Amino acid sequence: MSNLDRQATPSVCGGRGFVVAEPVRELLAPRRVQLGESTEVRRLLPNLGRRMVGAWAFVDHYGPDDIADEPGMQVPPHPHMGLQTVSWLHDGEVLHRDSLGSLQTVRPRELGLMTSGRAISHSEESPKEHARLLHGAQLWVALPDAHRHVEPHFQHHVDLPVVAAPGLSATVILGELDGAASPGTAYTPIVGADLSLTGGTETRLPLDPDFEYAVLSMSGEAEVDGVPVLPGSMLYLGCGRTELPLRAVSDAGLMLLGGEPFEEELVMFWNFIARSGEEIVQARKDWEEGSRFGEVKGYDGARLSAPELPTTPLKPRGRVR
Repeated sequence: MSNLDRQATPSVCGGRGFVVAEPVRELLAPRRVQLGESTEVRRLLPNLGRRMVGAWAFVDHYGPDDIADEPGMQVPPHPHMGLQTVSWLHDGEVLHRDSLGSLQTVRPRELGLMTSGRAISHSEESPKEHARLLHGAQLWVALPDAHRHVEPHFQHHVDLPVVAAPGLSATVILGELDGAASPGTAYTPIVGADLSLTGGTETRLPLDPDFEYAVLSMSGEAEVDGVPVLPGSMLYLGCGRTELPLRAVSDAGLMLLGGEPFEEELVMFWNFIARSGEEIVQARKDWEEGSRFGEVKGYDGARLSAPELPTTPLKPRGRVR
């Protein structure tokens, strides 16, 4: 998934100074962004009030959209560096192509995990013959300095571990939860889990007090630590929790995101995560000149061009609004 914003501005994130070291209940409202011709997403991260949750640096929620007579998702070839993309669906299919030659259809509750490392490009689209509904989330995970130049690779995992309790089923997408570990490669202490709750369920989910957490509502009506969280919104929870009270008013779908606070300060611009403005400038130049990020073959259409850089220098300190 790409950030298609033609007026992209740099976002400063990471660093312990942005982390709330105690339990909080901070409800984040989404920003609506058009993704291609027929898909609108609700962007939760980066947010004016919250830049990251652990290593999670970007969160889009989309659907459920009726695309029976629409092309659905159409994201042309575009570059990434310094991050992992996590594709997660509740309904529909997304066809992934990348500059490594990967060609994979990702379906509901399957993990599509692309590690960009030093450089990769990819496209995402709804197959020509596709299901009526499209509903999912696209997330980015920032890579730590020690691993941000790894060779790019793509993973597709169909069988993921599940943590179960009465009225609750939690699929571990990335990292670990309650002793269950995802097969997806993670480079920092992290957790991403898809929670399915039956209406009327009241339960408590075990958490790591050293992690910061947030919960994204995908569907249904649920309360997270007593706070109603509607679909398309996200509740930031801070650190210091050993468990999380959950109550499902109706059947509900949530995503738990968490991890150790990301200590390094980052500069994020368009689809790049870097450590300096100079790295961003070079990455944009390399993409526009057709070097370094490779070529996505088989996509029917032109690749994306990079937005213009701001005239002010990009620096990894201080908030950029």
